[in-house]
Amino acid sequence: MTRPPESGDGRRLLLDAMLGKLATYLRMCGYDTAYALDRGIEGDEELRAAASEENRILLTRDRSLADHTAAEPNGETPPGSVLLVEREVTDQLRELRDAGFDLSLSDPPARCGRCNGRLETPASDASRPEYVPDQDPVWRCRDCGQWFWKGSHWADVEARLADVRTG
Repeated sequence: MTRPPESGDGRRLLLDAMLGKLATYLRMCGYDTAYALDRGIEGDEELRAAASEENRILLTRDRSLADHTAAEPNGETPPGSVLLVEREVTDQLRELRDAGFDLSLSDPPARCGRCNGRLETPASDASRPEYVPDQDPVWRCRDCGQWFWKGSHWADVEARLADVRTG
């Protein structure tokens, strides 16, 4: 099995509980995107600590959480935060575009949209679940086992991101 190279722009992200749908888009763009509710994190202090410990930029819709820029007790400066004010995912993507994020699909796909795990190309003789079309290429998440391929969802997301980049 082979793994696609890392993509995105190298920034590691942590999204608060209000940004679950956005997490999928960012993962499809290749960003290492942790989502608070996937980890059972809801409190502001837990979010700040996780972002700092994992060197992740915190994306949030909570102004007071985003404004927290003080140094951590250990003297380290957190990697920062991005405040998103929009509710709709397309508008949030535009905010990220304006903040300098690359919103191009990772090709080949690198991250699982469900769990953020790394994708790998399965061996050619690997048994595929019934729901996986008989087409190549396909990828499988090494963490949760979900299978992926470029189908209609890929095309829809690609069109939406192209609209965001140009609009």
